[in-house]
Amino acid sequence: MPPVTVLLAPPRPLLDVHRSALGRPWRQRCGEPRQEAAAAAIAQAHGLPEVLARVLAGRGVEPGEVPGFLQPRLRDLLPDPAVMVDMEAAAERLAAAVARRERVAIFGDYDVDGAASAALLAGALRDLGVPYRLHIPDRITEGYGPNVEAVRMLAREGARLLVTVDCGTAGHEPLAEAARLGLDVVVLDHHGAPEALPAAHAIVNPNRLDDLSGLGHLCAAGVVFLTLVALNRRLRRTGAGIPDLMAGLDLVALATVADVVPLRGLNRAFVRQGLSVMRGRGRLGLSALLDAAGLAEAPQAWHLGFLLGPRINAGGRIGDAMLGARLLLCEDPIEAAGIAAQLDVLNRERQAIEAAAVAEAEAAMALRLERDPDQPVLVASSPDWHPGVVGLIAARLKERFGRPAFAFALRADGTATGSGRSIPGADLGRAVRGTVEAGLAAKGGGHAMAAGVTLAAPDLDRFREVLAAELAASVAQARLGEALLVDGLVSAGGVQADLADAVERAGPFGQGSPEPVFALARHRVADARVVGTGHVKAQLRGRDGVAVGAIAFRAAEGPVGRMLLAGIGRDIHAAGSLARDRWRGGDRVELRLCDVAEAP
Repeated sequence: MPPVTVLLAPPRPLLDVHRSALGRPWRQRCGEPRQEAAAAAIAQAHGLPEVLARVLAGRGVEPGEVPGFLQPRLRDLLPDPAVMVDMEAAAERLAAAVARRERVAIFGDYDVDGAASAALLAGALRDLGVPYRLHIPDRITEGYGPNVEAVRMLAREGARLLVTVDCGTAGHEPLAEAARLGLDVVVLDHHGAPEALPAAHAIVNPNRLDDLSGLGHLCAAGVVFLTLVALNRRLRRTGAGIPDLMAGLDLVALATVADVVPLRGLNRAFVRQGLSVMRGRGRLGLSALLDAAGLAEAPQAWHLGFLLGPRINAGGRIGDAMLGARLLLCEDPIEAAGIAAQLDVLNRERQAIEAAAVAEAEAAMALRLERDPDQPVLVASSPDWHPGVVGLIAARLKERFGRPAFAFALRADGTATGSGRSIPGADLGRAVRGTVEAGLAAKGGGHAMAAGVTLAAPDLDRFREVLAAELAASVAQARLGEALLVDGLVSAGGVQADLADAVERAGPFGQGSPEPVFALARHRVADARVVGTGHVKAQLRGRDGVAVGAIAFRAAEGPVGRMLLAGIGRDIHAAGSLARDRWRGGDRVELRLCDVAEAP
């Protein structure tokens, strides 16, 4: 008898939503028998509410891992820093600089991770009485990473040790120039590394090919923190030490969330404990930035990515790249308030610049996809786009079209400077490094979810073709699982503080540990209107007459916003995450919508 192939039908979509406003089916995240059994075991073994047990099981947490997942602690998860290649050499060289009070030059990146990493290291050196010079490159005139002219400037100013943070792993020429000028170089980075590394005293990067530490999920600030732990260990042998190493966890948490690295293991502990430090408002710069952002409540993980991160990034995107690091190091409340206000203004300017560019890019890519809907990678470009917002344009294209996207600013000298954002499962950084190694791009790199690249403008079509060939299979595989995964069903009346409290225990949420999504079945759109910069605010009413507030960010011109605005008085299915609103001492829970669907 020939073998029999059994074809299993895909699970029935939740609420029969086969195609939502965003064109995807809805499915239960915890819908397989194994997950159901794990959720039941978690609830029984640990006495947890069913909803929390299902959230945990849906994120792959086994029953025995629950206590450590719910209460991630550094003392349990912090590794010996020496497991990273070159860590001992880096700590030894930094300890020598401390002992000799050498002038240390810190070269950072212009994004949040770079600013936080630079401030973390500079703050420790300041506390230890070590003179330092901080340099954050200008995005437009200097570009990403160390450059020869900056290295020469730092050497002229008397630096004996150069430490690059969140950059430097691929800086062959600048690091060679540093050695020629007599500077020792320590690289503290996390970006994907080429096979051939530049010459340096130490290159600490858990993503270098010969590093077996298993810490490749750390952001640069996490690497810097572990380096300070190793330095502190050496200094304690001489009776010295960093006065309050744990006070820097607020910066590590900020960078971990803003750089969109996976929130698992050590990163969860960094964010959980870093948020606790941040809520104490001991860092004047962050406290001023919280005020400038209008956040009176205790910050949550999502505030770091959506409120604080964009404001710090605004300086590097369209203003002074040093503003973010200066703010994070500031010890004067008046100066801190001034810098925070300046960043807030720059952020509003950035939003206006971004909105016009995104509209242009989305229209162009929509036309392109009409002609070829199966393109695995989108590449958009314009001579009118500010180089500081191309990463944001790429992020919006990725969100709207569900595939990796690049946006390029075309410059007068014939080069194209671009930034890309990816979807889980498609390693953008590796693909970009391949174009550099092949000689197609002048420089570039990054990590799985984000990358940057510079190349000649006439080579953009070839760049798109190469990336499409490299990523086609992984993008196709990733897009097979495009369904919206829902953690549970709830009614408007059930969106209450006790539900939010239960769900929050499984946080922090972010990359690799997605925010729980709950669906409201057949709720009437009692009201919907556009607020702020293109957000849609709505009231959704259940059959029992109870209503819940909901908001869809940046949705007014998209399919979710259009369905809400056109659906007043009609029933829809809605899905979103829970958000606490503690404005003026209240404690109201609303839904942050991520999708809606017709309810026939």
